[in-house]
Amino acid sequence: MPFTSKFPGLGLTIFSQMSALAQETGAINLSQGFPDFAVSPGLLDGVSAAMAAGHNQYAPMPGLPALRQAIATKLQATQGIDINPDTEITVTAGATQALYTVIATVLRAGDEALILEPAYDSYAPAIVAQGALPVRVSLSAPAFAIDWDAVNAAISARTRLIIINNPNNPATSVFSAADLEALAALAERHDLLVLSDEVYEHLVYDGQPHRSVLAHPQLASRSFAVYSFGKTFHATGWKVGYCIASAPLMAEFRKLHQYLVFSVSTPMQVALAQHLADPASWQTLAPFYAAKRDHLATGLQVAGFTLLPCAGTYFQLADYSAIRPELSEIDFARWLTREIGVASIPLSPFYADGRNQHLVRFCFAKREVTLDAAIEKLAKLA
Repeated sequence: MPFTSKFPGLGLTIFSQMSALAQETGAINLSQGFPDFAVSPGLLDGVSAAMAAGHNQYAPMPGLPALRQAIATKLQATQGIDINPDTEITVTAGATQALYTVIATVLRAGDEALILEPAYDSYAPAIVAQGALPVRVSLSAPAFAIDWDAVNAAISARTRLIIINNPNNPATSVFSAADLEALAALAERHDLLVLSDEVYEHLVYDGQPHRSVLAHPQLASRSFAVYSFGKTFHATGWKVGYCIASAPLMAEFRKLHQYLVFSVSTPMQVALAQHLADPASWQTLAPFYAAKRDHLATGLQVAGFTLLPCAGTYFQLADYSAIRPELSEIDFARWLTREIGVASIPLSPFYADGRNQHLVRFCFAKREVTLDAAIEKLAKLA
């Protein structure tokens, strides 16, 4: 029987491609965004204890009450907001599932959704899967500042949703107070819903705060915010995240969520609830990662890269124009992996037009020994 693909242009993601190349060549993998250091022993012990205590059956569809309460308590501490754990929080099978569920809940065939590029690669396929159209507004290096006039000009009568990523992967930029005000004014003017990908909420550096849409009075009622325990607690393989929205929006989200995954790993939820209750589990993350950022940055500069500002996430963008300017970003990333032995991610796949800005992304969520080995190899470039 002939089969016509809904996604004829999609293949392996650039993350899978570069990680495969790193494995093939034995290169140090600073491409894909996962830590190579251990999860907290206390968190691991909590999972084992939960399983031994019999927490091995289905959790409630929205997530364990204890975990949802711990999330609400943390949001009061970090953002100064009161979230109802019963009606406004749902635990998900990772952030990507939450993102897809929001998009599928909101969009209908013929709708449009705005994406700010460079953008995480799961947004557009999820939009297309609903029969909707992704409309892109590009941000440019080095600041990746949002031109809100350009965003406003991209909105049509069919626009229903705007997707933001704060802090932004891969741009590493963060929203200012003025950005939130501009987003709120635009969303009110055009009656838009907002999907805010905030998985790097705790990885904001140099004294800057993380400004969530949930803490903005005009945005809170029309926004979905998505988070990731995998990113926060160095456990990306657990695939546990959560979504927060006002009660009416969350009721719609749960209608679909219950048929996609129903519920999420019970022993992990038990352990995460206990771990999250300790504020030190997330308060120490920014200085921990800032030290890694600065360590890798020194090595990259010595190697000849020009660094872009890194305000958030655990990624560093680097300009290689002084090293191999004749190469496209994808070709440079492959050359660096094969010839130098360090894998990175080109920025161009994060744009629909694949533009070349001579930029690659390095992940610094690695052990010191891993970063030192990468820096030693990169020193050959100097």
